[in-house]
Amino acid sequence: MREIWFAGLVVLTLAGVSSALAQAPKPADDATAQGLLAPLKEDRVLGKPDAPITIIEYASLTCPHCAHFATDVLPKLKEKYIDPGKAKLVLRAFPLDEPALRAEMVARCAPPERYFPLVETLFATQDKWAVAKDWQAALQHIAQLGGVPKTKFETCVADKALEDQVAQSRLTAASQLSVNSTPTFFINGTKYGGEPTFEAFDKLLSGLAGKS
Repeated sequence: MREIWFAGLVVLTLAGVSSALAQAPKPADDATAQGLLAPLKEDRVLGKPDAPITIIEYASLTCPHCAHFATDVLPKLKEKYIDPGKAKLVLRAFPLDEPALRAEMVARCAPPERYFPLVETLFATQDKWAVAKDWQAALQHIAQLGGVPKTKFETCVADKALEDQVAQSRLTAASQLSVNSTPTFFINGTKYGGEPTFEAFDKLLSGLAGKS
């Protein structure tokens, strides 16, 4: 996993984050943590909302380990657990850098039903845009192929309220849920400490599915 730390968990190391986000809250107690891990109105959910198993993933669109999970592991989990209604995936932003921040903003500007297809495309083409010299032009090109026209792209990446929302997702996760690397998973409210392989998830989820 790629680790990224806040300096004292006080300020975000992302360009353009407002000073309103600079004051980090204290780590959450158990009850507060469970509240933070409950469904939020801004969440993007893959699967049936009433699925008994909830997988929350904190991810960065520029994280190669997150891309590996999205392209190699998630399709198998989707087939066995998500599509049949046994589990759902909630993807929350933990941007590691400005390209990840802007990419998440663009994905969230798309209609909710287009969010996961666009994220899938961004992960699959990560080596084409995330490390490009002109990453914003490369991101705009891929977003346009994913159905986000240039004018909407420009509006999205300049949306200060959306920028703050995405940045706040990271700040809350880092300061209150002790998230310090991507991807980080919580399964039914418990932080998952194993390898993000299909085999490891399959073993855990099959046990939880048997109890539901």
